[in-house]
Amino acid sequence: MTEEAYRILGTPVTGGILVVSDHASNRVPEDIDLGIDRALLDQHVAIDIGVAQVAERLAETPGIGAFLGNVSRLVCDFNREEEASAVIPHASDGHDIPGNLFDIAGREERLARFHRPYHSALAELIRQAPPSLIVSLHSFTPQLTTRPEERRPWQVGVLYNEHDWASRLTIPLLEAEGLVVGDQQPYSGKLLNATMNIHAEANGVPYVGIEVRQDQIADTVGQIAWAERLGRIATLVRQELAR
Repeated sequence: MTEEAYRILGTPVTGGILVVSDHASNRVPEDIDLGIDRALLDQHVAIDIGVAQVAERLAETPGIGAFLGNVSRLVCDFNREEEASAVIPHASDGHDIPGNLFDIAGREERLARFHRPYHSALAELIRQAPPSLIVSLHSFTPQLTTRPEERRPWQVGVLYNEHDWASRLTIPLLEAEGLVVGDQQPYSGKLLNATMNIHAEANGVPYVGIEVRQDQIADTVGQIAWAERLGRIATLVRQELAR
């Protein structure tokens, strides 16, 4: 199923695994002009590079469905609370977004068109087919333009807020793969966790926030490898949670 704000892949099932990727698209609707160089749409400021392809492969597995954002985070950032200023960003990693400098009416129109339908549809999907585990899938850039001194050596980070049950199971499983794993790195889920706060923590649904460094999933080889790894690990975590 494809709508303007989101896509649903695979067949989400009760008791299964649901992959949620807020920033899986760099699509900008034709009637929206962000006022930026279109080359930026292929960079991390506009999209979580590689996550759509990983999620698509995961959703080919029975028992795993995927819910993906279908517009660029520069159009609307689904992983922000509605009242947050960054939900419709004016700038990102040093790049101004002049097309987002509009009045309150313009902001309300953007939220009503994208943010609310996205979260309403995700809430309804979870209600109709409650998952036993949500995997919140993102990717991060190895280096921010605005923070060149900041090192990001982690190949993958695990994020969470108050409910860390699934994360505590996931971290050692990722480390057993020989990976450099960040616990609340490269940033904390206690600060950036809006979608999971709304749809997982508020409903008591176990979840794990996965941030893969984008160079790990920038090509087909990496995407296949990470889809297999995450599918296998998520299944183990789900089974352990069910005990």
